[in-house]
Amino acid sequence: MREVLLKSNNKLLIRETIKEDAEKLINYIQEISAQSDFLTFGRGEFNISVEEEEKMLENILASNNSLNIIAIIDNKIVGNLTFRGGHRPRIKHTGEFGVSVLKEYWCIGIGKELVKHLITWAEDGDIIKKINLRVREDNTKAIELYKKLGFKKEGIITRDLYLNGKYYSSIQMGLELD
Repeated sequence: MREVLLKSNNKLLIRETIKEDAEKLINYIQEISAQSDFLTFGRGEFNISVEEEEKMLENILASNNSLNIIAIIDNKIVGNLTFRGGHRPRIKHTGEFGVSVLKEYWCIGIGKELVKHLITWAEDGDIIKKINLRVREDNTKAIELYKKLGFKKEGIITRDLYLNGKYYSSIQMGLELD
């Protein structure tokens, strides 16, 4: 668990998600899905029961190479990051994350703090040696943030997302850890 004072003077709490957060996390995801076209899912596409979410969160907590964290302001989930490490021995050292922040909290540093928390968690452990992500090619603010945090462009995934009759490519980025 970590507390951060944001440039907006909001106190941000970042902590691992636990089973008891399942319903609030589902509600957060339903809200965020209607706010951004940069996610891999849209409004009404994330259909999971509280029990299924609880099981997923328990599995992540039991894993030594996966992480789910939430960002909280005034007891409200305002951001989420999920990192999933590989399941087989040859890919256990690497994984991919997704991050989201409620629109009313964009541009005050929450996404940056979530990714920094992930990097610190990976560096403090002895398993994760590579963190990957995919970002839509026109999400320039996110791309700049990832570059500032040390991620490097590794390739383009063409026609990766389809939205409103148009295909979008994604940039594959990665961060190698010592």
